[in-house]
Amino acid sequence: MAFNAQGVLEERTFAGQFRQALGNTLAVLAEAGGRPEHIVRMTWYVTDKKEYLGAISEVGAATASWSARTTGDGVVQVAGLIEDGAKLEIETTAVIPG
Repeated sequence: MAFNAQGVLEERTFAGQFRQALGNTLAVLAEAGGRPEHIVRMTWYVTDKKEYLGAISEVGAATASWSARTTGDGVVQVAGLIEDGAKLEIETTAVIPG
């Protein structure tokens, strides 16, 4: 999800929540010694298909600095997420060489 370091969902736009969720994902990956190119799969759960499609250019801009992904491997529209106001959740699998 797109929580900040204090566990608060600050961002209200799809693109803003995506940037926060991506930043969280990359921070966890880095903590484990990984980099974006170690991501092998991402599944995005979005609450609004039109909002997702409308934010594609902003999503692309947020991922322009790394080559692993620009869109989710799988994008699933869901009726809602547990956190009020959440627009997306990203499930990520990474393989970090040992």
